[in-house]
Amino acid sequence: MARRASSANLLKLTKTGLAAITLEPGQAERTVWDSEVQRLGYRLRASGKATWVIRPPRMGGASRIFTLGSANTLTLTEARTAARERLAMATLGDDPHAVRRQVRQQAAVTVGAVVGRHIAGAEGRLRPTTVYNMKNHLNVHWKPLHGHPLSGLKRADVAVRLGEIAEQYGLHAANRARAVLSGFFSWAIGEGLVETNPVVGTNKATAETARARVLSDTELAAVWKACGDDDFGRILKLLILTGQRRDEVGEMGWSELDLAGGVWSLPGERTKNHRPHDVPLSATALAILADVPRWDGREFVFGRGTGPFSGFGHAKSRLDKRAGISVPWRIHDLRRTFATGAARLGVTIEVVERAINHTSGTFGGIVGVYQRHDYAREKRDAMDRWAAHVEKLVKA
Repeated sequence: MARRASSANLLKLTKTGLAAITLEPGQAERTVWDSEVQRLGYRLRASGKATWVIRPPRMGGASRIFTLGSANTLTLTEARTAARERLAMATLGDDPHAVRRQVRQQAAVTVGAVVGRHIAGAEGRLRPTTVYNMKNHLNVHWKPLHGHPLSGLKRADVAVRLGEIAEQYGLHAANRARAVLSGFFSWAIGEGLVETNPVVGTNKATAETARARVLSDTELAAVWKACGDDDFGRILKLLILTGQRRDEVGEMGWSELDLAGGVWSLPGERTKNHRPHDVPLSATALAILADVPRWDGREFVFGRGTGPFSGFGHAKSRLDKRAGISVPWRIHDLRRTFATGAARLGVTIEVVERAINHTSGTFGGIVGVYQRHDYAREKRDAMDRWAAHVEKLVKA
């Protein structure tokens, strides 16, 4: 049985009645119990603080009072609902204080507390540049949410921050950040850390469309001339000359290069379509690689320490200031510029697609199965013709 309350402290609580509850002079606190939901009480302290409390049935020990929450936060209806739930749990043997401890423990596990664990699990499993981008999004774009409880992050929190990222960094960055955070929560669900993914249901910052940006000859020459004598400058020049993907060049390994034969052989695990790909290197490309310092024990051609090159964003921002190109462009636009420029020089679409390892209707499906010609000679001719064109632009 519940502790007997005096008639003055046992009422059918109402919104109006709560406002009328007061303390006697010198009284430190007063608890008024609800006659509708037994064991639910409204506690008022001399400080003016009011809270909802429950007194669960005794379960072999002394009866204890458990705080549900502030009366300024929970309405009477909400307090009654919460009280019924907690009292039912207590009847089934669940200790409300233990439940509260569990809630506190969950709140102590913040987003920031497990981000590092997620990244550490990705290292060695994903490509270095993928891990780098993951770190950038989680530790920079999503840092304002690091203090939030992992299990308490709401969809609204994510949506608000996505809007801020889009405004500060652009729509493309917001969508990439959204994808990374969604992957983080999918991992957290698999680890048993959370039950739901708050990113699900949020809107993309924009419906991204296929880009059609191709640098003009004048712009291409300006970019080339703005390249410094450093890793980023060499990477950008090789991207211009070969039309390959950014990370394929940025993560280039010495073991992939046959400098004597003038061929760069990409293994299938390093290409988007998972097919091995040989890139003929023009004399201009070989001259660039010849200037790269080679260190014992280091596999990557570009970068520092044991990893590949990173920091494309900052390096490109500095180059943009030197190049003075008014229309925004992305590094991936160099690949499209190569394909368009080579076609303009008379290279057939079949050879262009083989040169840049692009899979489309030309070599996809049944054609890709039965068409086994490697186009090595044609690809080399295309690379040489394009390199000669670029050199002509730069010297003009």
